[in-house]
Amino acid sequence: MSTDRLAGDTAPEQEAAPGTADAQAPGPATAPGGTTDGPADAAAPSGGSAPSGVATASDDGTTAPEDGTGEGAAGDGTSAGAAGDGSGPAGAADDGGTAQAAGDGPAADGVPPARDAAGAGEGAAAGSAQAAGTGSPAAPSGAARGTGVPGSAKATAEALAAAVRAVETGERSAASFFADTPRPAKPAAAARQQPAAGPAPSAGPAPQHRPSGPDQEPSRQHPASGADGPARPPVDGAVGPSAGATAPTGPAAAPGPAAYAPGADGVRQVLAAGGAPEALAERAAEMLGEQAAETLRDDPWQLLAVPGVRPEQADGFARALLGPACGPDDERRAQALVGWLLEQAAVAGHSALEASALRAALAQRAVPDPDEALQTAIADGAVLVFQDAIEEPGKARPAPGGDEEEAQPVRILLGLDRFAMAEESVADGLARLLNTFEAVAGPEAETADAPSSADAQAPDEDATPAEPAADEDRTTTGDETAPAPDTDAEAGNGPEAPHDASGSVSDPASAPPSGPTDDITPTDGFTPARPVRPSAAAWEAAAAAAPSPSAAELLRAAAHSGVVAHTGAEAARAEPAALLAAARALGLRAFGATHTENGRRRLAADLAACAPGAAAPGTAPDPALDSAAVTVSGLLSGQQGPGRDTDGALALDLLVVLDAPQLDLETAALLVESLPDGTRLVLSGDPGVLWSAGPGRLFADLLAARFCPQVASRTPDFGPIGELVSGIGIGELSQVEAPGKEVVIVPARDAGEAVHRTVQLVADSVPRALGVPADRTQVITVGHGGAAGTRALNAALKERLNPGPGRFGGFDPGDRVAYAPAPGRTVPGTVTGADASGLRLDCDGAAVVVPREQVGAGAVRHGWALTAHQAAGMRWPAAVVVLPGDAAGGLTRAWVYTAFSRGERHLSVVQGVDQALPRAVAEVPVKERTTRLRTLLQQSAQTTQEPSADG
Repeated sequence: MSTDRLAGDTAPEQEAAPGTADAQAPGPATAPGGTTDGPADAAAPSGGSAPSGVATASDDGTTAPEDGTGEGAAGDGTSAGAAGDGSGPAGAADDGGTAQAAGDGPAADGVPPARDAAGAGEGAAAGSAQAAGTGSPAAPSGAARGTGVPGSAKATAEALAAAVRAVETGERSAASFFADTPRPAKPAAAARQQPAAGPAPSAGPAPQHRPSGPDQEPSRQHPASGADGPARPPVDGAVGPSAGATAPTGPAAAPGPAAYAPGADGVRQVLAAGGAPEALAERAAEMLGEQAAETLRDDPWQLLAVPGVRPEQADGFARALLGPACGPDDERRAQALVGWLLEQAAVAGHSALEASALRAALAQRAVPDPDEALQTAIADGAVLVFQDAIEEPGKARPAPGGDEEEAQPVRILLGLDRFAMAEESVADGLARLLNTFEAVAGPEAETADAPSSADAQAPDEDATPAEPAADEDRTTTGDETAPAPDTDAEAGNGPEAPHDASGSVSDPASAPPSGPTDDITPTDGFTPARPVRPSAAAWEAAAAAAPSPSAAELLRAAAHSGVVAHTGAEAARAEPAALLAAARALGLRAFGATHTENGRRRLAADLAACAPGAAAPGTAPDPALDSAAVTVSGLLSGQQGPGRDTDGALALDLLVVLDAPQLDLETAALLVESLPDGTRLVLSGDPGVLWSAGPGRLFADLLAARFCPQVASRTPDFGPIGELVSGIGIGELSQVEAPGKEVVIVPARDAGEAVHRTVQLVADSVPRALGVPADRTQVITVGHGGAAGTRALNAALKERLNPGPGRFGGFDPGDRVAYAPAPGRTVPGTVTGADASGLRLDCDGAAVVVPREQVGAGAVRHGWALTAHQAAGMRWPAAVVVLPGDAAGGLTRAWVYTAFSRGERHLSVVQGVDQALPRAVAEVPVKERTTRLRTLLQQSAQTTQEPSADG
């Protein structure tokens, strides 16, 4: 690689570095275990440590997760929250956080800080006992919903029996037990400390912290407390109040109006009374529902449900409303903190936390009795508890039902309901696809001549369906493929082919021989269309014609298994494209889904290269092949792809998901649930890149569980950039020969010089020396904040490339932007104008209008510079990676691998971290995440294999 300057470079002293005057000094949000730079959380005891695995928000909205192990402590655990600069969420922090920054908008501004945090943390101590529920045996799925409280099971059973009797007698409707009514607030702990002659009645559960993600399903909502609903299990043996009983008196709320205005207007009244900015009203009303004003008045700590609000700010708000009655021992505070800590862990990528980590985090935030707080949260159903088996290196997993099973060590995990449901849904859905897959016919069922692709579309009316391959080998890796199970069934016809809601078939490959396909009766003289099932000979012929040996292996694996994992770098993306082209030639409805529109275009180009006659000059691309490449979001929304059948499932036979490491849990669950039985699913991706912006590590867990056949590509990435990135993937950062200046290293002494060098490279050097225009060069850096973060770099690049007053909410026509329509998704675009409806963008040729409210909330940022998480799944002709000295703590091998592989023709590295770069590549592979999916997949595989083992 070259360290020479490109043509036209000037010394930094000859040109001022624009846009850096107001740059904010970066906090260690990029450090895996460092401290944060914002105001220290006043609720934390002096010298407290942040537990591992709990994220702390930085001043720039990024999040610095700990090592994810749940053991020990790193950093001081303080939370600086969000800078409140109005920039809003923008993709993910590159330390493994979600794409939505934790409060970059006005949410965090002006909330009164708690200087003593409701008591300055007096009496805080970390609990040493096991978390609630740890003594209960785990359910087969790993979940244990028991409360671990004596007498609670009996009380729950009695309450459920009473509810059933009420429904049977007609006293109440079943729907009334699931009303989404706000739950009453719990009294403060001060009231419980008074001596009592007998057991005091329970005041009812604390209002549940509502997560900041999608709304929960109605079936998962908790019934309302009250005389007309089923009783909740008591905590610590307390007897619940009878109908009409009065709960014990806790700290009375500050006097307020008897009735609040509906919606956000009422929330503004409460926020004003507590000294909080009224800008939070809309988000609070959205998060807390119609009764948001009453909820906040009764339980001020519910303000933590609003993204960007920090615990010390919620403490100040509560103290303003409750007065002297507010204290760190208030049970409402403890319950809100439990939910907030788990939400912050999800921002850092964890789907669950170890109980010890959560107890330590609560103690660090001045909760007097963390164990009691966890018991209450579990009893209320706000938190789920799981037992996860710990695998010892070199020791085989015990057989189910064996003597060693009881002795296997376990860890106790606590998590939020929606992430637990997502992981279980993914595991169940993948198992369903494996078990409902119909194996291809063996040689005995084939005719002497292999059918052509036209013949393959005609169903064989006399054939019978093949049995599902329940005993299929699911641990094949490398060059091996899963063998087809022995079966005497011939290739036959399955259930009727799915159609669109309109009744049309959206792809030529799935069209019936002739005539309509809906409402066909036997009197029509035509058999309804059925899924095409190519024979083994047809699949083998397609594999023999594959463009590479790795593509042939992938074709054979997909022929014999319902789920396949494929790994490989950028050049290996041609192999899934070859599979899609071959499957469509065999008559299957095959589609490929990518994470971004940029990736979709690259997949479409690979499909066109695989098409017959593609090498012929002047050949127009096949529109059908281009339509086979979609994005995951477009496929799920119905804007792209085949649409859905009458049952709501996607109307396809084979789905290849590229960029699989970027799939977060909730998106993956929705995708798997949308696939009909018997669909082939291929998950393909580069295991070396960063994981998803949202919680989970689906692709890594799938590979580690050895749940399905795995095909590892042997196709290398060529060229100097490919050689450099391949070495990084195995932990080596080596010099590479770059005669055409494909790789250039540019030293930088400090952040100011790094910004100057970056602007010089994008605006002058790369266009002049390599012919790559500035709008085709992407800058990538570690985080949003800091003197060389995305904010500082974008300000400098705008001043040089597209100066203007920012008359459209800070944007001008021609500005490059990054639009985040949802957390974890980044859509690059260019501003074209604005009107009353919002900001108008051109996003990869598609016209997009972003409402003014979203622009104000930070859904759009300038996009000349992105983080590596935002850039994942996309590539540009040239990439400039900026590594200022203060970014050393945020570097990992996965981050460097992802950032360095974004350039197709050229890579410039503005290097200011010295030896921290090779050290991160060699010693810090990835920031670990705590998840349950691997265990769930292993349990599912064992359950499926048990019948064959007994036989």
